[in-house]
Amino acid sequence: MAQVTIRINGFAYTVGCEDGQEPHLELMAADIEQRITSIKAIGGQSGEARLLMLAALLLADELHDTRKAAASTPAAGSEKPSKAAAEKQARLRRLAARAEEIAADLSDA
Repeated sequence: MAQVTIRINGFAYTVGCEDGQEPHLELMAADIEQRITSIKAIGGQSGEARLLMLAALLLADELHDTRKAAASTPAAGSEKPSKAAAEKQARLRRLAARAEEIAADLSDA
């Protein structure tokens, strides 16, 4: 298992991930950092936990919208989800589970 140190809102976090997933984890951290920057621009500085919670809510909202859109959009010419759609849904489930793991790790720290 690989270890990656990411920086979010000026704080360093060391997170474990599967070997080869380091760049993906760094991109996810950059996405969270961008959301936190946006939140701070709108509402000013808040506590670290509040900023992370708001970023998590924004991500959860997008995930919810994506799942809703995926569930309401059948594959062309078929009522069953296409293989690609099923793979996307599986990936979203894995990402959501991993995000929950990371959030749990952060709350334990």
